[in-house]
Amino acid sequence: MGILMSKSDGYVASTTYDWPLHQLDIKNAFLHGDLQEEVYMEQPPGFVAQGELGKVCRLRKSLYGLKQSPRAWFERFSEAVQEFGMQKSKCDHSVFYRQSEAGLILLVVYVDDIVITGSDSAGISSLKTFLQTQFQTKDLRLLKYFLGIEVMRSKKGIFLSQRKYVLDLLTETGKLGAKPCSAPMTPTLQLLAGDSELFEDPERYRRLVGKLNYLTVTRPDIAYAVSVVSQFMSSPTVAHWEALEQILCYLKGAPRRDLLYGNHGHLNVKCFSDADWAGSKVDRRSTTGYCVFIGGNLVSWRSKKQSVVSRSSAESEYRAMAQSVCEVMWILQLLDETGFKTSLPAKLWCDNQAALHIASNLVFHERTKHIEIDCHFIREKIQQQIISTGHIKTREQLGDIFTKALNGARVDYICNKLGMINIYAPI
Repeated sequence: MGILMSKSDGYVASTTYDWPLHQLDIKNAFLHGDLQEEVYMEQPPGFVAQGELGKVCRLRKSLYGLKQSPRAWFERFSEAVQEFGMQKSKCDHSVFYRQSEAGLILLVVYVDDIVITGSDSAGISSLKTFLQTQFQTKDLRLLKYFLGIEVMRSKKGIFLSQRKYVLDLLTETGKLGAKPCSAPMTPTLQLLAGDSELFEDPERYRRLVGKLNYLTVTRPDIAYAVSVVSQFMSSPTVAHWEALEQILCYLKGAPRRDLLYGNHGHLNVKCFSDADWAGSKVDRRSTTGYCVFIGGNLVSWRSKKQSVVSRSSAESEYRAMAQSVCEVMWILQLLDETGFKTSLPAKLWCDNQAALHIASNLVFHERTKHIEIDCHFIREKIQQQIISTGHIKTREQLGDIFTKALNGARVDYICNKLGMINIYAPI
């Protein structure tokens, strides 16, 4: 999610400072890569050199289908943009930036798709011209579509949508005419391995889960449900497929629930951290859920089962807090490196009083030894005034949607707080 996280930072900056988003496409990107190692290939059929049967060709440039091609292309591109004066981010290698008296230029690259924004308009024009001299580029002008994500501007800000992706998915699965439902997963549903007969087409199940995983890029409301059905990829059952169908029916009800990035006049960072203690009936592991906001805009979220079993709710919440702090630290470092100033400390909200007391209490208790590293990690960031913790009521905990299945009213409430807007909903 690094490239999309970095792009979210770009959306926030673009909205806050009203910067345009430019898009470039590199033609035949992989053919520009220079190989740094010896690679040989057989002579292609119909192009055998006269009198050279049995000999092979040594490649000096990368080709499509060669496993070294992506790295060779990226090294070539990195050298080119750094020659222009851009610096590669140490936090995210897909991000390049240049700070000068004229302003800031930000560049994000994903394979051969490039997005550029910043306050230095003349510098951006020069960068485009420079890239055209280095590669075969196509200027797609203002960003409208990127990696299957629609990007739209309005007076409210920038909207990110995967509406077409959703409609194509519903058409492919035959759910375009299905009856909509209000939640992606039934709150009382407990999926287990082997809880019913095996599904007849496991490959179809896996393909659909993979496509839904990509949809979570702009649809955090289905992140938890998709993470649950992803746990049964090896042997899906009929019950698991029915859970997948409910996600599709939920998407049918709101195919265009877009993420809005608006201008709130600041770039403060806050995070909501939550955990569902022993929520899995299979192995009694807890689920970590968090969401991070920059300037009041959602930029990062996660729903993932914890790797170990927690022996108390405080322990599961504390592990979730530690993961959240890691994400916040990375975001703060990325913002600082690219020249964006945000006020510290960043706020970490949690609804578990015991976990908050452990974080703020410098006295080491015997009962916290099993999470000793997490304890010291969070306390250190609090003492450095990088993070400050705060208690939030459970009904205001936005991380709830990433740790458990909720009813329709609760889903709508949290989606609204996350900045997810259905622009076609009746007023």
